[in-house]
Amino acid sequence: MNKDLTVGKPEKVLWAFCLPLFGSIIFQQLYNIADSLVAGKFIGENALAAVGNSYEITLIFIAFAFGCNIGCSVVVSRYFGAKLYADMKTAVHTTLIFSGAVCAVLMALGLIFQQPLLQLIKTPEDVLADSSLYLDIYIWGLPFVFFYNISEGIFSAMGDSKTPFIFLACSSLSNIAMDILFVTAFNMGVAGVAWATFLCQGISCLLALYFVLRRLAKIRIEDDRARLFSCRILGEIVRIALPSTLQQSFISVGNIVIQSVVNSFGASVMAGYSAAIKLNNLVITSFTTLGNGISNYTGQNLGADKPDRVRAGFKAGVRMVWLLCVPLVALYLLCGEALIRFFMNAPSVLAVESGLQLLRVVAPFYFVVSVKLAADGVLRGAEMMRAFMVSTLTDLVLRVALAVFLSGGMGTLGVWSAWPIGWSTAAVLSLLFYLTGPWRRRGAVDKA
Repeated sequence: MNKDLTVGKPEKVLWAFCLPLFGSIIFQQLYNIADSLVAGKFIGENALAAVGNSYEITLIFIAFAFGCNIGCSVVVSRYFGAKLYADMKTAVHTTLIFSGAVCAVLMALGLIFQQPLLQLIKTPEDVLADSSLYLDIYIWGLPFVFFYNISEGIFSAMGDSKTPFIFLACSSLSNIAMDILFVTAFNMGVAGVAWATFLCQGISCLLALYFVLRRLAKIRIEDDRARLFSCRILGEIVRIALPSTLQQSFISVGNIVIQSVVNSFGASVMAGYSAAIKLNNLVITSFTTLGNGISNYTGQNLGADKPDRVRAGFKAGVRMVWLLCVPLVALYLLCGEALIRFFMNAPSVLAVESGLQLLRVVAPFYFVVSVKLAADGVLRGAEMMRAFMVSTLTDLVLRVALAVFLSGGMGTLGVWSAWPIGWSTAAVLSLLFYLTGPWRRRGAVDKA
């Protein structure tokens, strides 16, 4: 069901819209968590290290899919809020064509350069083969990642966050079952983990794409002016997608640099880091997804010329993410060791200590980074991409530089400490950009 986010009490509207998004990202993260969990429990510590090592590279591909999602979602939400349905449909068609071309290029590059990239990040010999195998299978499933993300963005732009949630819930639970089946019953090792994810993501993608296109077909427009492709609308999409893609890509490259620093400490630290970073990414991705919900809310309301609702939406968004922070921070601080051990069958002391140390350092700062990501959601929805990029890149540069610098004298603790410093600095910048936004002047709408 399509939903107009420009009417109703902002807090109630945003909560109703974002809660299914939060559920969706929980199940989305289950893909990666299940892969790591099954690898660590049923194959071994080196398999867990290989999956975690490969994951940092897959984030580069996901960055492009995320960028296409955001670009399409923001533009579609603007047109939907303004009731320009022909342009909205054209934006969808244009995004699908453009994303297909981008995906094809990335697949070719990934298949050619994945081995050199694994060697570049100092992947140990005992996990190199499994890392390469996992990546090969993942790359062939890249179209599913792209088109599912776009479908999810279109649903969200039209105010429907429940349908993607249903797809992901079913797909993620199926992935867990298939992971276990392929690894334990068929003895496929790391390949079984990768193939399970490939198949489940594929089914989820095809179903989501079918239903989103059927939903669009039901929206009637006068004289059927929707076109298959528009260079003008592509420009609008790229203007949003490119900064978002660059932001995620830079973060991914930064994470790869950090992964290379972690790799220098050996397979046990890699395994502990892999478990902890999955738990950390579950939180950060949840906040980011809620931020995307705020982006759609902002886009619809600015499209409908209702900037006052943006301010109320941001305040509601902050309350929402902080309410989420309380149980997550408590869980990681009090039960972190048990959660780390849950990923491994017979973990080494070093693996557990490394993962637990990371969680204890970063968890208290979830209250800080959540505010940044809520503000970023408003900035993206208002198409204030320059401000969004400045804040994000500041976080990235600080985290990478400090991780490399501090690792020399402080070991792994120095690497982990880079996160809170980067998050805190970027949060201040994002808040400043939000506080100077055009919605602070009553009746003004950002058209930039």
